[in-house]
Amino acid sequence: MLAIIINIEDFLYPLNYERSLVMGIQKEYVSIFKALADETRMKILEMLSCGEMCACDILESFNITQPTLSYHLKALTDCRLINSRKDGSWMRYSINAEKVAAISQFWSEITTDRENCICKECKDQNKCE
Repeated sequence: MLAIIINIEDFLYPLNYERSLVMGIQKEYVSIFKALADETRMKILEMLSCGEMCACDILESFNITQPTLSYHLKALTDCRLINSRKDGSWMRYSINAEKVAAISQFWSEITTDRENCICKECKDQNKCE
């Protein structure tokens, strides 16, 4: 027997439900912003903005060990900010343009006033006035 559990609040409060969907989408971007919160990773992204690079060429620009570079590249790859591909014995990295466009769109959405913005509810509950 299949049991279906329905949260009645989702039907009674559609705005809250919609906002919870937005918050779920925001959670998707947490790993990206965590990855961007590191100076080395930001420099790697800037280097890759000029095109695909081999890990060994990236390493030459830093005063870090190869395992440390691998750690940073893995963080950027795991959140899909960069793509990786094997080329013989080398690993090549490039910016994931689709993900960058999605991040740009997300940033625009959370920093722009809109009809279902969470700030509308906060203003309705303003207790300071």
